[in-house]
Amino acid sequence: MTPVPPESAATSAFDGGAGAPGSTPVERPRDTIGDGDPSQYVRERSADGRRDVSYPPAPEPLGIPVYDNHTHLEIEDGETGLSLDEQLERAVAVGVHGVVQAGGDIDSSRWSAWAARSHPRVLAAVAIHPNEAPAYERAGDLDAAIAVIDELAAQPRVRAIGETGLDFFRTEADGIPAQIRSFEAHIALAKKHDIAMQIHDRDAHDAVLETLERVGAPDKTVFHCFSGDADMARIAADRGYYLSFAGNVTFKNAQNLRDALAVTPLDRILVETDAPFLTPVPYRGRPNAPYLIPVTLRFLAAELAMDAEELAARVSANTLEVYGAFAD
Repeated sequence: MTPVPPESAATSAFDGGAGAPGSTPVERPRDTIGDGDPSQYVRERSADGRRDVSYPPAPEPLGIPVYDNHTHLEIEDGETGLSLDEQLERAVAVGVHGVVQAGGDIDSSRWSAWAARSHPRVLAAVAIHPNEAPAYERAGDLDAAIAVIDELAAQPRVRAIGETGLDFFRTEADGIPAQIRSFEAHIALAKKHDIAMQIHDRDAHDAVLETLERVGAPDKTVFHCFSGDADMARIAADRGYYLSFAGNVTFKNAQNLRDALAVTPLDRILVETDAPFLTPVPYRGRPNAPYLIPVTLRFLAAELAMDAEELAARVSANTLEVYGAFAD
C-alpha cells in the first residue's frame, strides 16, 4: 500500500485530514476494487505518534435531525475501527440521520457509491481528488478515471461530484494543469448529471473562484471544509454557493473560519465532520465520526448567538435542498 503524505494545517481529508498537524498518514491501496466487492475495501489511518486513538464520548443528542455533509467512512480509525453500520447507528443515536460519503479516487468513489446503494442513510459523492489528478495524468489514466466517475454519477443515490477542486499546497507546479483540467471535467459532470458539487480548496481560493466564474458553477456548489476568510465567504454566498464548516472551526487558530461563519447567510450553511479527521475541540486529535456533528453544530450556534435546535433545523433544510431526500 502507498502511504499518503502526513497532513498539515489545512490539507484535505483525502490527504490525511485538514487542520490536523502532526497526525499520521492514511494507507490506501489504489484501484484494487475493479469488478470485485466494494464492501471489502478499507483504508486505514495509522495510530503512530497519536496520544489518544479512542473515540470520544457521545454528545447530548440533538432534537432536530441533521446530516453530515462530508465524511470518509471507508477509513478505519481508532483503537478498533467502526463498521459502516456501527458508524450510522452511533450517528442516529445523537440525531445525525444521514451522511454524504465522499470519494477521492476510483476505489473510494466505488466504495462510496456502494455504501449509498446499501444504506438508506448514506448518499454518495464521487470524484478524483485534485491531489490524485496529477498521478492519474502521469500514468495516462486521468481521462479513464474521469469516465469511471461519470458512470458512477449516473447512479440514483450518487448526489454529488466530490471532492474535486484545486490544491496548490501539495501539488508541484507541473501538476497544476492536470488539477485544473480535472476540476473543469468534474464541473461538467455535475452539470451533466444535474447533481451537486463538493469543492476541495487549499491555498487556491482565487483560482477556484476564477474557474467557477469562467466555466460556470453547477447550480448547487458546496465548499467542503470551507477554509477561506470573511471576504471569500461573502463572494461565495453572493454567488449562491454553500459553505460547509467542519470541526476545525473550533480550533484556536481558526479565527478566519469564525469570521467567515459570521457573514454567511443561514441558508448557505452546512456542517460536516470530514471524518476521521478534524475532530472538534475538546477532542481534537482523537478519531472523528458523524456522531460528533452535534459538538460542531452547537459551537456554530454559539458563535451565531442562536439556539442550536434552530440552527439544526436550518442546516438540515439546506442539506436536503442540496442533495435531496436520503430515504428512497
